[in-house]
Amino acid sequence: MRINANEISSLIKEQIKQFKHQYKAEDIGKVISVGDGIALIYGLENAMLNELLLFPGDVYGLVLNLEEEHVGAVLLGTDHAIKEGDIVKRTREVVEVPVGDGLLGRVVNALGQPIDNLGPIAYTKKRPVERIAPGVMTREPVNVPLQTGIIAIDAMIPIGRGQRELLIGDRQTGKTAIAIDTIINQKHEKVLCVYVAIGQKNSTLANIAQKLRETGAMSYTTIISASASELASLQWLAPYSGCAMAEEWMEQGKDVLIVYDDLSKHAVAYRTLSLLLRRSPGREAFPGDIFYLHSRLLERACKLAPKYGGGSITALPIIETQAGDNSAYIPTNVISITDGQIFLLTDLFNAGQRPSIDSGQSVSRVGGAAQIGAMKQVARALKIELANYRELQSFAQFGSDLDVNTRKVLSHGAILMELLRQNQYEPKSVDNQIIELFAVQNKFLEEIPIPEIKGLLRAFYDHVRVKHAFIIEEIHNVKKLSEKSLAALKDIARAFFASEGK
Repeated sequence: MRINANEISSLIKEQIKQFKHQYKAEDIGKVISVGDGIALIYGLENAMLNELLLFPGDVYGLVLNLEEEHVGAVLLGTDHAIKEGDIVKRTREVVEVPVGDGLLGRVVNALGQPIDNLGPIAYTKKRPVERIAPGVMTREPVNVPLQTGIIAIDAMIPIGRGQRELLIGDRQTGKTAIAIDTIINQKHEKVLCVYVAIGQKNSTLANIAQKLRETGAMSYTTIISASASELASLQWLAPYSGCAMAEEWMEQGKDVLIVYDDLSKHAVAYRTLSLLLRRSPGREAFPGDIFYLHSRLLERACKLAPKYGGGSITALPIIETQAGDNSAYIPTNVISITDGQIFLLTDLFNAGQRPSIDSGQSVSRVGGAAQIGAMKQVARALKIELANYRELQSFAQFGSDLDVNTRKVLSHGAILMELLRQNQYEPKSVDNQIIELFAVQNKFLEEIPIPEIKGLLRAFYDHVRVKHAFIIEEIHNVKKLSEKSLAALKDIARAFFASEGK
């Protein structure tokens, strides 16, 4: 058999003509260095910021740096199978996560993959994790309350649906407890919840998930976990993934509560990535775009106008301070982005006042417009009375000879503090809060010993709910108490405490 060179040559030329290559030269790069979850790649001339790259071993990376000589990418998986010289390919895609009702009741990682051993997630749609926040013209003012079930917040620092309210305080002051109680209280409020755990211990997260299941709150909640043992890139990505899931429900006209626990660890994760990518460190070693990191996340929380869906995302970011230093870089950044702050004090927490909310520093800039009329009627003077109590309390400890008016203010303040003391996992309905506040503000408990106040208030609410249901119905339906109802409630309280308070 003779080999014809001309035939072979023509055959090769034909195959070259028909060859269709999947990747162009600018779509392929080579790994220069890899380590600590960061890869530097030569080539990839057309790579885009936040684009997904495919590494050997089906590991994905995300473009974060576009330099003249190379591209810097953070890995979204282990780098064990990646070495210098490996080929990297563009995907022309960005990070997307599953969205929809199939995520309710599930625990997922930062990429939306299930980690709760309950099988695959049923979904029909994905959304990019990064997105420009809705514009001003697509929003409407905050005008519907988000009830937390915590008297101190709902009465003095009300939160509206679509608001961004910061929970800030030192370690172990009850920030997460407030967030979890708020999630539990949404059981009858028709609000879906997303809890994003950033840099938490796995055991802590397991306890939270278990408590949410026990209280029935997991059925309307999604947990996104990026624990302390996971890559910094996943801890950085997790809150954006949670926000993308929440936005899908918001555009369907639903109300969503999202908790970021916490953004201090989120900032540290981003600082780690930035320093490894050799970005210039600035104040406290954070990069120059650290403000943009949180502003582009929190700006996505809003209340949409009806023509754009009418839903809302209420954000509860958490920030951990060091020794009460609210003037540090990250706390001041997030304070300036949010619509209000709830400050928690270590001294109050250690004194047994739970939740340990500082009513003097805490503020809600837009929530007052959403607070229902009945709550405004009974809680109007609460902040001032507490401020007077704390001021006189600091003077009273230096002397025992107090005049009658001072003793009255101190006695009433102690009763208010007892009213605001609330056990964890026991949120109260708004009508319960209003009835108890009414009794205290009208000074029906001034002669009652402090240890008996909680039990009496509980009994008084049950008495009104069972025997005078018209008042509860008016709170629910009209959102305000008429003069007739207020007079009737005074008579009911006077009779009840005269008989029960002896």
